[in-house]
Amino acid sequence: MSSGPVTPVDRFSATSHASHDALYAKVTVRLLTLFFFCFFAAYLDRVNIGLAKLQMLDALGFSDRIYGLGAGLFFAGYIAFEIPSNLVLEKVGAKVWIARVMITWGVLSAATMFVKTPLQFYIVRFLLGAAEAGFVPGVLLYLSQWFPYERRARIVALFMIAMPISSLLGNPLSGWLMSAMDNVHGYGGWQWLFLIEALPSVALGVFVLLWLPNSIEKTQWLTSEEKRVLLAHLDSHSHVEKISSLKKVFVDRRLWILGLVDACIMIGVYATSFWLPSILHDTGVRDPMTIGLWMILPNAAAVCGMLWCGRSSDRTGERRWHMALPCLIAGCGLFVAALTSHTTLATVILFSLINAGASSTIPVIWTLPPTFLKGTGAAAGIAMITSLANLGGFFGTYLLGWLKDEFQSQRAGMLGFGVCMLIGCALALAYPKAEEGAAES
Repeated sequence: MSSGPVTPVDRFSATSHASHDALYAKVTVRLLTLFFFCFFAAYLDRVNIGLAKLQMLDALGFSDRIYGLGAGLFFAGYIAFEIPSNLVLEKVGAKVWIARVMITWGVLSAATMFVKTPLQFYIVRFLLGAAEAGFVPGVLLYLSQWFPYERRARIVALFMIAMPISSLLGNPLSGWLMSAMDNVHGYGGWQWLFLIEALPSVALGVFVLLWLPNSIEKTQWLTSEEKRVLLAHLDSHSHVEKISSLKKVFVDRRLWILGLVDACIMIGVYATSFWLPSILHDTGVRDPMTIGLWMILPNAAAVCGMLWCGRSSDRTGERRWHMALPCLIAGCGLFVAALTSHTTLATVILFSLINAGASSTIPVIWTLPPTFLKGTGAAAGIAMITSLANLGGFFGTYLLGWLKDEFQSQRAGMLGFGVCMLIGCALALAYPKAEEGAAES
């Protein structure tokens, strides 16, 4: 039954909404395609060490503790330079700085193939983190200058799914490279892995320098009217008081909550990225390529979880429970993984649940900072959240390596990771509900 005649105003609103959707689709294809491939290459260079470990430790005589510290020192470099890097990006523009980030991290990732001693391993991992610092917060800051609040979770999800897709496609590729290139020209498969997978990062860095616009106003593929519409929609929450002062950023309760939630989440994510290959090896899977193929399912689950959670959160306007419930699911999964024994298939299914839960929260977190930050405050605040997240990554990767050496088991580390995920759930619910409501109004 009809609910009444369609008025000219209704038709105009529907037409206007459709035209805005088409405009944002155009921007999404242009920007997100590029950033997706950049993050895909970056994340592959960051976590391919998880598979390289299967050959690298024996070749170099490293222990799990050395590996855990080296893997974790990436985050120390990342944390140390993240806020300064984002502040520089705000001054010099996204094009130059993101290109610089990509080219230097590609070169340093390739340099890992020449590591011989623990000290060299520690240094190159620290420098890799320092080089990559600013990429993720820089892109998140940049995207917040293009997309309004009500579209942001799904946009961040489209960017962030590069992490699990990088692992989904990269792990089988990495496993094949390690097997096929082992002892070619006297280099181990793990060495060729670092060299070959670094090349796309350098190439994409050059492309960013040539193509990426610094802002909406300086974009050549938008008309004047399209620029006006995009800029007008960015001010849809101008009634909310925003922080631009560095001093206020570092004492804002909301930023600390979001940063600590993200830290707990990254512990769950890196439990899969850095340690699942070794866990699968312990279940009896010895071939690196087969391990890479088993890694497909947990990363596919993370892609589905991120896309669904981002879209659901945007559609309903709800943020807190969309952060809390996935943390709870991942935490329970980690407890089950720690307290029971599993076949290879059961382990993969369980870690698919863990990875999906931990990853699903990520796009929702990043809808909130731009609602109360602007200018220098946004650059520093977004970098601060990612710094806290990577602090969790540093302690998580090192702690699991240390515990495995001490107790000859990964069970204690998994229990600790599960506790962290439950803490993340509680922190998400502690985010001020009034602030969330203000952002949605």
